[in-house]
Amino acid sequence: MPHDAPTFCVLLWAQPGQADSMAAYEDHVLPLLAEHDGTLVQRLRAREPEGPHEIQTIAFANRAGFESYLADPRRTALAEERDRVIARTELLHVDVVP
Repeated sequence: MPHDAPTFCVLLWAQPGQADSMAAYEDHVLPLLAEHDGTLVQRLRAREPEGPHEIQTIAFANRAGFESYLADPRRTALAEERDRVIARTELLHVDVVP
């Protein structure tokens, strides 16, 4: 992948009792990735009660795609919903190991 093609591991913790609502929020915003040269590589749900509820790997063709996804007005319009259902997010910029 080109040097400016970022890949991220996203760790998401739901607010108490909001795991299903958090999943629904993600179902709504993740399809926007494609319009920003982004790809959902993998989406996982944790079986353990400790730790994040959901883990995603997301790749973009370039940094501009990542930034435009973050700024997408359809996504930013849902900020209150996001804050209601997601307690914590960790975004790790990662490298794919061949």
